[in-house]
Amino acid sequence: MSLAGRTSSPRPQPLATRIGGFGGPEALARWLADEGVEAVIDATHPYAGRISANAVAACGQARVPLASIVRPAWQEAAGDKWQNVPHAEAAALALGAAPRRVFLSMGRLELGSFTKAPQHHYLARLIEPPQQASLPPDIVFLQARGPFDRAAETKLLSEGKIDVIVSKNSGGSATYPKIEAARALGLPVIMIARPNKPAGYALASAQAAMAWLAHEATLSPRGV
Repeated sequence: MSLAGRTSSPRPQPLATRIGGFGGPEALARWLADEGVEAVIDATHPYAGRISANAVAACGQARVPLASIVRPAWQEAAGDKWQNVPHAEAAALALGAAPRRVFLSMGRLELGSFTKAPQHHYLARLIEPPQQASLPPDIVFLQARGPFDRAAETKLLSEGKIDVIVSKNSGGSATYPKIEAARALGLPVIMIARPNKPAGYALASAQAAMAWLAHEATLSPRGV
C-alpha cells in the first residue's frame, strides 16, 4: 500500500505501507519491477489526477495489470440546488460579488483560489491545517475527519448561518450527509466537477477490486 504523504497522521492500515511519491511514471515502473509487483489497484481520490495518470503509464511500461476504483459520482436529486463549475477558481467567481457565508468542503490544496473573492466569510473543514501562504482574509478552520452524519451537518450549517456550500463531487457515503443537509435547508451547492483522469480496468468498489485481484491471481504463475 502506498500513500502520497499529504496527511501527516493517516489512519493505520493492516498492510505494509510506504509513504511518499515515486518520482514520475518511469520511476514507478522501475519500482514495480524491482518489487516484483504483479497487480496494482488505484484507489486514489477522484480528484487525484496525477498519480492515476502515472499509474496508467507505469503499469503500461511494466506490463502490470491495473484496476482503478472509480467511485460513482453524486447525482443531483429533487430539491438540490447545484451549480456545476469546472474548478476551484470558477467556484470562487460563482460566489458572486455580495458577501456570503461560505462552507468550503473540498480539502486544503485549493483554498488559495478563494483569495480572489476576499469579501466572503469562509468556514473550511479540513483534516489538517492548510500550508498555503495565501488564504482568504476572513476564513475559519474546522478540523474534522469523516464520516459525518446528516443531523450534525444540518446543525453545523444552521448554526454557522451558511449561505452556500462549495464541494467537490467526491462520491461515496462518508461526506454525502452535507449534500442531504443542504437539500433539507434549501442551500445552494457550488459543485466542482471531477477531472477526467486516466484509469485502468474500472471498478466501482473495493469489493469489486478484491474480486478482480482474485481473478488476476488465477492468471499469474506465482499468484498476486
